[in-house]
Amino acid sequence: MTVVVLLGAPGAGKGTQAEILRKRLNIPHVATGDLFRAAVGEGSAIGLEARRYMEHGQLVPDEITIRMVLERLSRPDAAGGAILDGFPRTAAQARALDEALAGQGARVEHALLIDVPTEDLVARLSGRWICRASGHVYHAIANPPAVPGVCDLDGSELHQRDDDRAETIRARMEGQLGALADVVEHYRAQGLLRSVDGCYSISVVAEALLVQLGQAAEREA
Repeated sequence: MTVVVLLGAPGAGKGTQAEILRKRLNIPHVATGDLFRAAVGEGSAIGLEARRYMEHGQLVPDEITIRMVLERLSRPDAAGGAILDGFPRTAAQARALDEALAGQGARVEHALLIDVPTEDLVARLSGRWICRASGHVYHAIANPPAVPGVCDLDGSELHQRDDDRAETIRARMEGQLGALADVVEHYRAQGLLRSVDGCYSISVVAEALLVQLGQAAEREA
């Protein structure tokens, strides 16, 4: 089983790259957010446990998350491995994952970091603008309007939600990057970490990740 942990700050493109790797490696993309929603929707026992915390705006305990991840990895389509996206988020979770996988006779084989400078991440995440009339979405970098501040489709004013403002995103990110650094160090200490520059196009970053997986496999052979 090849367990790949995909690391990166919000806005680094983990979800996009995980889907590309899923198709190229033929192993499932396991996003913990999707696992929570599916388990709650199905009304499974573990989903009901998780819902008690989610309904109160609390973090789901690591023990429940680990059980959910292991259950997903036990399914037939994950026999060859999986790409973990969104977990682990802290060093404690990384250690718990190591212990849980060891109990199943498996381990994290590769930890891939999509490295993007903080200010670039803020620019990506704070670029969203929405028209007041119909909610059409634009992005200052990826999908800008023809006329700044004006919707191409209905001519209404574009505005930015408070959550999309640069100062809000920068403050929120400060609380997340420290935990990410701890996870990165956890895997670096194990010799598993491989880093790629996430500032390039989606296709270039994808190929760089695949190259790192190949290089890692060669070193372990």
